[in-house]
Order: sequence, then structure tokens, then C-alpha cells
Amino acid sequence: MNGLSVPTKDCALCPRLVAFRQTHQRAYPDWHNGPVASFGPLDAPILFVGLAPGLRGANRTGRPFTGDYAGDLLYPTLAKFGLAQGEYGADPNDGFRLTGARITNAVRCVPPENKPLPAEFNACRPFLEAEMAAMPRLRALFAIGRDAHQAIVGGMGLRKSAFVFAHGAVHRLRDGLVLVDSYHCSRYNTNTGRLTEAMFHQAVATLLAQVPS
Repeated sequence: MNGLSVPTKDCALCPRLVAFRQTHQRAYPDWHNGPVASFGPLDAPILFVGLAPGLRGANRTGRPFTGDYAGDLLYPTLAKFGLAQGEYGADPNDGFRLTGARITNAVRCVPPENKPLPAEFNACRPFLEAEMAAMPRLRALFAIGRDAHQAIVGGMGLRKSAFVFAHGAVHRLRDGLVLVDSYHCSRYNTNTGRLTEAMFHQAVATLLAQVPS
């Protein structure tokens, strides 16, 4: 796969995440309970980057943003804008597929309280870097939340102070890449009104305006 480097099923880079994962392997042996692989074609021009798998979402189903509330907003939005085909059914076997985008997470294993530690971001950084390097047509990135934004900027070796996160912001990175930010499409943000469906749609529309046809 174009030299793509991915964590193994029993990746042991982060002891805290390994222990958390093993706890849920014992409690829910039919769950995925491991590093979650990216979803979508490698030749896509856009990479969506999230924070980490949700405990009862991707950690359970094995597909990014699948089975939790964030996916209920993310995936229909991608279909609406022509980046996916099919009907999202919150199940990896729903037949839903990405056509113009790929999705990954800055941290591949589920963290306690959905809060990775700095060392865990650093341990997973090579996988994000490899993901980007393996996408030959990559033109733009979409950060789903501040932490994803920081992981992208840091992973490219850029000064974080020069690229300040803001919903809907457009950042010109090196190598002609563009980064667009969005508040995370979590239930907390949508329930509090920090992020509305219209705001999320607008951020994706801003992204698409940056990608050459």
C-alpha cells in the first residue's frame, strides 16, 4: 500500500492505551478493541483527521467515527457533498463507502475519557505522517477538532503558533497543502450549540473550495 505504515493489532507503543484496550477486550471480546485503521481510498485528494476512536464507536466497530454520534453528522455530510456513496448505517458492513476522501485519527487507539496524552499523540505521529505521504493526490486536510489540527501541524514540523485553530479557518501549509478547521462534530458540541449542522456543512464547503477540480 504505497509503503503505508500502520500500527499492528497488538501495538504496544502506549502502555496506558494498551491497558485500557485490554480491559475492554476482556469485557467486550466481540468488539474491535484495537488500533483503528483509516477508511477511504488512498488516492483521495482530501484527508479528514479526527482525534481518536470513540469507546463505543470506532473502538467497537473498527471503522473511524462509526457507531457514535459524531459519525451521524460526519458521514451524511460527506455524502451530501459528493465525497461518499451509499447510506450510512453506523455499521462497517452498511455498504457506505468514501469516494473523494479518506478518514483517519491522530491517535489510533481509544483513550480513557477520550483524552490522549501528549506522549500518545507523539507515538502515533509517524502513522499520520505515513498516511499523508502514502496519499499521492493529497491536496487538503480537514481537522475535526483542535487536537487534530495540532497533530497535523506538528506532524508536518510546522510552528503551531503560526497556524491558530479556528472553526472554518483556512491554513496554507507547505508543499501546497491546505488545512481547514472545524469544531469537533461531537454530541457535546452540537448539544451546546457550539457547532451546528449548518456550521459543519459550511466548513466542508470551505474545504472543497480549496481543492482544485
